[in-house]
Amino acid sequence: MKAREELIARLAETRRAELGGMSDAAFEELKLAVRESPESFVDTPANQAFLLICNAIDRFEKDCEDNDLLDDDEYYRARTKRHARMASDCDQALEIDPGCTDALLLKMLALKDNPEVLLGALLDMEEPVEAEGDAWDNVLLRPQLRIRAAAIRACMDTARYRMAVEKSLEMFALAPSDVLGCRHSAALAYARLEDEAGFEELDARFNHASSAWSLLARAILNFKLGRMGAARRSLAGYSTLVEGGAYALLRPVLIDTYMPDRPAVAPCCFQEAMFAVHEADPIVVDVPDFARWAEDQPAIRAAAQAYADKYGYDW
Repeated sequence: MKAREELIARLAETRRAELGGMSDAAFEELKLAVRESPESFVDTPANQAFLLICNAIDRFEKDCEDNDLLDDDEYYRARTKRHARMASDCDQALEIDPGCTDALLLKMLALKDNPEVLLGALLDMEEPVEAEGDAWDNVLLRPQLRIRAAAIRACMDTARYRMAVEKSLEMFALAPSDVLGCRHSAALAYARLEDEAGFEELDARFNHASSAWSLLARAILNFKLGRMGAARRSLAGYSTLVEGGAYALLRPVLIDTYMPDRPAVAPCCFQEAMFAVHEADPIVVDVPDFARWAEDQPAIRAAAQAYADKYGYDW
């Protein structure tokens, strides 16, 4: 979540509504002024609470920076502390604005580790979204879109793949730009459901843009359909096009809860590979032969080991 950019947009829109009759050029000048000193434009409880949420997200992301240096026990202790601090920060925001949707969402994500409980809570938080055009363009509607995206990921975590697809299609109708990346969850869900037509339609909807999710999902889909030649080629494509993709698949790592959505990373980079493998974990666990088969592919194993050797990762 680009919280600071969203804060600036919220503050500028709030001030424009107060002033009224503002030209596009004047609004651009206003946004520059807000960017220069956002705190001086915070004059409503809603925006005060959102500023606290921005600070909380910044703190959370900074606290995650050294995760790679921790062993498992240290990681879980740090995670528990980090999540408790996030929940506390959200409580402070909610004292100012009890209706702060992002604070409610982040607190939920921080405290509810059981995916079944989390999914139920997220579904209860959904409210109707009405927008002309792409709902993402209305900065005040984004919190509700984030709730829906988190619910889709929770559907995946609870093996509700058809529900994940249905809710993703609803999101595409609300926000066709799919800034929150619901298409990534949908790609994995279609693969698990062996729904090739749905997968191909999704791929075409987003102009066949490659990502770690789409490439990995295609390999899983072909494997599930018993097309082993196509599965090998798809897996090879994933390994070739995604930096460290083979290593991420064969040696998955712990990924903390997204607060509140996926961190922005470059397409097909190693970080994206780690996210995709993490999100595909319920599917891989459900289809254990896929992981064993992937590791038995000599080229994939060699690529993974070469990446580990190059960057000093465990193997």
